[in-house]
Amino acid sequence: MTTTGRQQHLLGPPGRTLWPDVGASLVVFLVALPLCVGVAVASGVPAELGIITGVVGGVVVGLLPGSTLQVSGPAAGLTVLVADAVGAHGLPALGLIVLIAGALQIAMGLLRLGRWFRAISPAVVQGMLAGIGLVLVLSQLYPFAGLAQPKTTGEKFGGLPGLVASAVATPGAVAIGVLTLVVAVLWKKAPPRFRAVPGVLVAVVVASAAALALPLPRIEVGPLEQVVDVVDFSLFGTGVLGAALTFALVASAESLFSAAAVDRMHHGPRTRYDQELIAQGVGNTLCGVLGALPMTAVIVRSAANVQAGARTRLSRVLHGVWLLLFVVALPGVLAYVPLTVLAALLLHAGWKLLEPRRVARLVRTDPAESAVLLLTAGLIVVTDLLTGTLVGLLAAVVKTAWDVSRLSVTVDGACEEHEHVTLRGNATFLRLPRLLDALEALPVTKHVRVDLRGLRHLDQACRQALDQWAETHRTAGRTVDLISPAAA
Repeated sequence: MTTTGRQQHLLGPPGRTLWPDVGASLVVFLVALPLCVGVAVASGVPAELGIITGVVGGVVVGLLPGSTLQVSGPAAGLTVLVADAVGAHGLPALGLIVLIAGALQIAMGLLRLGRWFRAISPAVVQGMLAGIGLVLVLSQLYPFAGLAQPKTTGEKFGGLPGLVASAVATPGAVAIGVLTLVVAVLWKKAPPRFRAVPGVLVAVVVASAAALALPLPRIEVGPLEQVVDVVDFSLFGTGVLGAALTFALVASAESLFSAAAVDRMHHGPRTRYDQELIAQGVGNTLCGVLGALPMTAVIVRSAANVQAGARTRLSRVLHGVWLLLFVVALPGVLAYVPLTVLAALLLHAGWKLLEPRRVARLVRTDPAESAVLLLTAGLIVVTDLLTGTLVGLLAAVVKTAWDVSRLSVTVDGACEEHEHVTLRGNATFLRLPRLLDALEALPVTKHVRVDLRGLRHLDQACRQALDQWAETHRTAGRTVDLISPAAA
């Protein structure tokens, strides 16, 4: 394909792809609208900030190179991060945090670090998503029942015993939430011609219509310009920088993992990871300037885009245009949507992030990998996302090092004159205690030959330990031969 042809395919669709892209953009818009608002509300910030991020993710990131069909915007996976950051540093600092995170993403892309995100252990990734999903589910149980959400994780756990009793007092909110979940789940089983309409949209419309006569808290959306705030650089500090680093790493990982999944859904151009990282960084930098939520590529919207028949990036750009036109022309429509409906949608999203069946299957088939997953998820719940993820990465590295450092120590004492010790595999510091135990158990009256020719790797710690052990034996008047590969 020529350069001109490639640009036409990616940027300017010919007539035969225009209408499929327009149709797909409407589907993505209908999926994205309630989720943009829901993520913002769940994060404890004005709903308008979620819509601004959705517009930037569509119109700005949609035009940039990297991935062709995946769609960016506010994501449920970042809800926990945003809520923690706003709670710790205040809403005015959110724009600065997101701006710095975007700049870090651009720098990582320019340094060609995008491909390295693909090397992260799947157990850590699944643990990170499971931890986020669990925190999201835990937090949304309260608005689902029409109650105010506690601020800390401890308070959320502590309030669970009384949640059922409180929910009984607000049966209307619970009924609308359950209706939302039932419609969203069962819509997948509808005939194919009906499934062209997004299940999320159907659930929101049906549940909102059923709740018209109920006195439930509802979405409040005002003019976008009222929530746009100038970045305050005086708020910069260590805590803000740490939050920005966490945002950058998590948003980058989620975007690039999403890109890998979306690439498996279509046969078009593959994602260029470093350019996609830069595109995400540009989008987050602009969101930071506008004081909006951070963005990431979102697998739900991206899958809807592909399944709706999108051909080029025009579909994701147009979805951002529709978001902007809707909130400018018809903001009052959102006022009919109860908050419990948004909580139900986010409960559904959190449950999908949690993936209990997949976790249970991993526990049965690979206990070591599942331990890394459960450690990561558990620490995210009890501490925070950055701590849990970093500890999970460290645990995965230690597990991998342990797995690859397999060492076989064979002692052949058949000869009366000497002992023959054969080492095979990888002699690393992790296996040093076993190696020394075997050597120190040898009879002190025999000559010892240690054959190192079967080793694929001998690290410095084991090399020094072997030399010291041999020197000690020689000093005591016994002979030791170390047969190295060079001597073979």
